[in-house]
Amino acid sequence: MPDSGLIVAILLIQILGAIGAYLMSWLSGRIGNIRTLMISIIIWIGVCAAAFVITTEIQFYFLAASVGLVMGGVQALSRSTYSKMLPETKDHASYFSFFDVTEKVGIVLGTFFFGFMEYATGSIRYSVLSVAFFFILGMLLMFFIPRKEWKVTKN
Repeated sequence: MPDSGLIVAILLIQILGAIGAYLMSWLSGRIGNIRTLMISIIIWIGVCAAAFVITTEIQFYFLAASVGLVMGGVQALSRSTYSKMLPETKDHASYFSFFDVTEKVGIVLGTFFFGFMEYATGSIRYSVLSVAFFFILGMLLMFFIPRKEWKVTKN
């Protein structure tokens, strides 16, 4: 794939990220943040599965478009959901500092396992499956969120 193809993919991700954020906001207004995040995670698992099997350049572009639609929305929605679940306090900065630290830890661990799986298996395709594992783990953890938090709320 030529370098220009990667530039096109990055542009697709960025442009569709804004559209995806809008769509996720709309959906969360209709079914709630938690359910929308779960749908997003299911889409991410599908994206990982698709990345494991793609073979053509056009498939790569469709994959990049899918990533763009989900990535922008899930980032904004996760922060919004977190803020709605915070207790009443004057010190929200500490809670968001914790959120940011856990996000960075997730980035480091995800990158490590991605690289480790490529090293261990010799195939970057299996690295993508390691990312899917973390999405599945995240989905399972979401079931521990109290049901009262699943209610539909207007943003």
